[in-house]
Amino acid sequence: MEFLTVSKEDNAAFIKIERPPANALSTAVIQELGQQMEELENDNSIRAILLYGEGRFFSAGADIKEFTEVQSGEAFSELAAEGQRVFEKIETFSKPVVAAIHGAALGGGLELAMACHIRLVSDNAKLGLPELQLGLIPGFAGTQRLPRYVGVAKAAEILFTSKPLVGKEAVQWGLANQSYPEEELLKKAKALVRSIAKKSPASLKAAIELLQFGKGRSYYEGVKLEAEKFGEVFTTRDGQEGIRAFVEKREPRFTGE
Repeated sequence: MEFLTVSKEDNAAFIKIERPPANALSTAVIQELGQQMEELENDNSIRAILLYGEGRFFSAGADIKEFTEVQSGEAFSELAAEGQRVFEKIETFSKPVVAAIHGAALGGGLELAMACHIRLVSDNAKLGLPELQLGLIPGFAGTQRLPRYVGVAKAAEILFTSKPLVGKEAVQWGLANQSYPEEELLKKAKALVRSIAKKSPASLKAAIELLQFGKGRSYYEGVKLEAEKFGEVFTTRDGQEGIRAFVEKREPRFTGE
């Protein structure tokens, strides 16, 4: 990997984007991210993932200079479709993905963060979609994910004004989960991911599937699938271990079986 560094510890993987100065999401960065997610999907030792950026930013957006090399609208659409494919892989990933956002997550950077299951931000982080300032629109599903988090009216405000949300404001609007001083962010994020990684892989996967299923289906379809998954995870060894541990008043020892 040229632009990503990956470390593994305590059943967790930590992916760092390293493309200074702004960690711009070029085609190569997005492709590497897609490849890395595929590898982690097949790594049974990994149960949760943290995604963060090196240097001053999480990611300041797509690589605008790369846009100047695109020769047609069709090619531009294909570029967007590839980013959407990789980000969809993250959103539907079978293991929880947490984004730790410092500095800025703008344009494609925010679209990447929105594809993650949980977003932690620094108090001074800026989150926004400024594409309309360039006469463009978001292309990596930003117009679709943003209103699901903040509502249509607030999404329209963010898009039309190009004004970013800052730190705790992003939490208040529902775009981020928690806000921390920048010097504490990575420590807090790693601790969260390690705590998630202690959970049963089967129950984590089922919970993610149900959350995603509920986005496009009726309540009744969702609760029907929930009941089915409830039975499935009960029959796993981890499910039985969790019940025994509760009765015996001890911490469960999940093995992924």
